[in-house]
Amino acid sequence: MANAAPLFAFEVRYVIELILLVFALIIQGVALVHAITQRSDAFPAIGTLPKGGWIAILAVCLVLTLLGFGPISLFGLIGIAAALIYLLDVRVGLRDLSDGKGFW
Repeated sequence: MANAAPLFAFEVRYVIELILLVFALIIQGVALVHAITQRSDAFPAIGTLPKGGWIAILAVCLVLTLLGFGPISLFGLIGIAAALIYLLDVRVGLRDLSDGKGFW
């Protein structure tokens, strides 16, 4: 019975890391696809990095996450942060620019 706890703990850790990996890949993939499909002249209009810069950052982060660094590593956390910054800040600015509701 005493040997069951460590084995169970490793299985739970594996499942949690797998869920985090799937979450990280989905978030980074959505951000990368969105960045690719946007107009390149809209990025400087909202005062952010150019389109190529965002695509490079998001693509490198996605590749590093896929290569096995995982979402809990330093590269994985940077990738998740970059994707969330893009989705929560840049995407909103791009949407406001295309809707005509922005502050500019």
